Amino acid sequence: MKESFWLTVKDDVPLHVIKWFQKEQKPKAIIQLSHGMVEHIDRYDEFAKFLVSKQIYVYGNDHRGHGETGKNQGLLGYFSGSDGFRKVADDLYEVTKKIKKDYPHTPIILLGHSMGSFLARKYIQTYSEELDGVILSGTTYASLIETKLGKVLAAQARPKEKAELLNKLIFGTYNKGISKPNTEFDWLSRDTKSVQAYMDDPLCGFVPTGRFFYDLFTGLEMIHDTQLNQHIRRKLPMLFISGDKDPVGKNARNIWKAAQVYHDLNMENIMVTLVHGGRHEILNETNKSEVYSFIFQWIISLLNHKYKK
Repeated sequence: MKESFWLTVKDDVPLHVIKWFQKEQKPKAIIQLSHGMVEHIDRYDEFAKFLVSKQIYVYGNDHRGHGETGKNQGLLGYFSGSDGFRKVADDLYEVTKKIKKDYPHTPIILLGHSMGSFLARKYIQTYSEELDGVILSGTTYASLIETKLGKVLAAQARPKEKAELLNKLIFGTYNKGISKPNTEFDWLSRDTKSVQAYMDDPLCGFVPTGRFFYDLFTGLEMIHDTQLNQHIRRKLPMLFISGDKDPVGKNARNIWKAAQVYHDLNMENIMVTLVHGGRHEILNETNKSEVYSFIFQWIISLLNHKYKK
């Protein structure tokens, strides 16, 4: 079953939330989803239904400036006038609190994809005690020079207008590793139907605003801040999973760099796995069933370890 509802957060912004569940069944765990940039939470419907079939419920919200939340705000591709990245990460915590109210004492695992993984990484700087695990799909590493330069460029763009140049600078090279691409979004997946569905979706692929990009680079800067990362609990299980042909992670090179950030904190439970041939959206890839199964097995392993006394 699937139901949607609105959750109003601290600064009176209503978030559109979807819950996937099965009536008269107790969940083994809850996966909380954090979707990526210029997409929306309902794109995860097939994956969520798979998890529900395995007795794992799913919650996920449309971030500010995205999906139904963004439509309700009246502007897609815009978080907030100030401190947007932190606010969106805090929104995730508000959803976590709702989950805990609905299903107390049930393990919660936060799964973030792409920009959603950056938000998940910001989340755990403050709220890691609330989670039993975190899964980072399609994440990356960014140097301080890259984030500083990104902020300088974003500051030149108009806050509430489409930042076409920045958008092109960031995404324009992602198809370069693909021989004879058919669309500008082939870097997302080898599955042509999935790519076409993305292109046909009015809530996907739009150009974000200047302020959005400023918030994004600010967030990337924060999640690589060693001092802020010191607050993450060391026993938090982390799974990094990405396609080895994902340009966002520089064909896996930046996945290892991102994982190293947490190894350097002496975190005790980190796993990195690469999906052979996979591009950016591994949950929408040609071998997505294998990806689904791997993630499920990781969750079960985590739960078995948690309750093993």
